[in-house]
Amino acid sequence: MATHVKRAYKYRFHPTDAQAAELSRTFGCVRKVYNLALQARTEAWTRQERVNYNATSAMLTAWKKTEELAFLNEVSSVPLQQCLRHLQTAFANFFAKRARYPHFKSRKKSRASAEYTTSGFRFCDGRLTLAKMTEPLDIVWSRPLPEGVKPSTVTVSQDAAGRWFVSMLVEDPTVKTLPPVDTAVGIDVGLTSLLTLSTGEKITNPRHERKDRARLAKAQKALARKEKGSGNRAKARLKVARIHARITDRRRDHLHKLSTRLVRENQTLVIEDLTVRNMVKNRRLARAVSDAAWTQFRSMLEYKAQWYGREVIAVDRFFPSSRLCSACGALQSKMPLHVRTWTCGCGAVHDRDVNAAKNLLAAGLAAAACGDGVRPQRSTPGGQSSMKQEPRRATAGIPRL
Repeated sequence: MATHVKRAYKYRFHPTDAQAAELSRTFGCVRKVYNLALQARTEAWTRQERVNYNATSAMLTAWKKTEELAFLNEVSSVPLQQCLRHLQTAFANFFAKRARYPHFKSRKKSRASAEYTTSGFRFCDGRLTLAKMTEPLDIVWSRPLPEGVKPSTVTVSQDAAGRWFVSMLVEDPTVKTLPPVDTAVGIDVGLTSLLTLSTGEKITNPRHERKDRARLAKAQKALARKEKGSGNRAKARLKVARIHARITDRRRDHLHKLSTRLVRENQTLVIEDLTVRNMVKNRRLARAVSDAAWTQFRSMLEYKAQWYGREVIAVDRFFPSSRLCSACGALQSKMPLHVRTWTCGCGAVHDRDVNAAKNLLAAGLAAAACGDGVRPQRSTPGGQSSMKQEPRRATAGIPRL
């Protein structure tokens, strides 16, 4: 049974000089329109007025007629309209308390990208031609698109390392629900072991950032010595960006392989609902926690489970998984981080991480069987999650493994 899901296929491409110049102008115009619209909406907000997408679209038409912003007519209008839609989505998320107030785009820090809908590009026989361009993009087809599909939107971007990418959003008929299996797994994340499974398996943390830390420090030191605004500084900045891109690519590839394997092998996956944004505030752990990319791993698990008919259960972060004996259910009063192995009063000897993974699995399955909500929101404005329990009731309703 095919589950028609929206799936993005991302490829590298090598633009000509004319295409690169056109795309750079488009990126700048998109950033300019976004900032102008955000400023207009912010000023209206201070006056207790609401400005929606239709109003900003009318503003865009007026801006194009002015002498100061006449250059907006030189690029395709489709990416400019799309950035206004993105701004509308950002405000919708802000009003729904799912995100912070939108911020202005920066030429140096913000992602350089432009989104084209079907009226802004032509795709035929594997050749993609964007609006305002006469030649198709030279795309490196690292994998084929599903047969018979055409992209609904195309997003062109350039990263800090100078690489060009095109992302095509398609209805993918090849994504099929996997046959159901009887296995379930609890997953405990960590720093020494990236993942510890309830089966006892430990997956070592590759620490991609640490492996390239010496090269990164050397490149950053060379960058700091260059004069600001010079050509040599631009070259040094590019070297630093390439090292960061290498780290990011290797980390993402590893997480994709792990998440795909776990989703294929298990029907139910139980994880812990960690607040990573608070954990990175610890200066001693911030670098290691960021390198582990737990939030990215959870996101991959969730959308792949939705694709393939699996279930991901998130247990509340306050559940005492490390202090609970998975054999008898006894709760320890405290469990410092340096304690990696401990012995319960019942005689069971526990590895801290394996024991936590087993308790997460038991708690998730028990709560799912009772029909209770076990996937708390990332932020719970209505109060604590239903899985939060006081220490005295930590073992209530949890079956022994």
